[in-house]
Amino acid sequence: MILDIKKVERISKALGDPYRLKIMEMIKKQNDNWMQCACIADNIDLAQSTISHHINQLVDADLLIAEKDGRNAKYLVNKEVVTAYVNFLNQLKG
Repeated sequence: MILDIKKVERISKALGDPYRLKIMEMIKKQNDNWMQCACIADNIDLAQSTISHHINQLVDADLLIAEKDGRNAKYLVNKEVVTAYVNFLNQLKG
């Protein structure tokens, strides 16, 4: 997968917030298992609406894959996009 500049910009902005980075870390630590939104909320001291905003930013940047699970949502790190982003950054170092 090759990312265009707009996509790289969107990902960079999404990762520019410490809470979003923490959310990504928490989900990744699930060893490739889906993480429920409620579990994320239990581990971050923010209002549910704020957590939802952060998660939406990560989903919009394609960093997280979202899936409905009944009335709840669950999330998984999108490894393909993360790998493409890292590859893009590695190209910058020459």
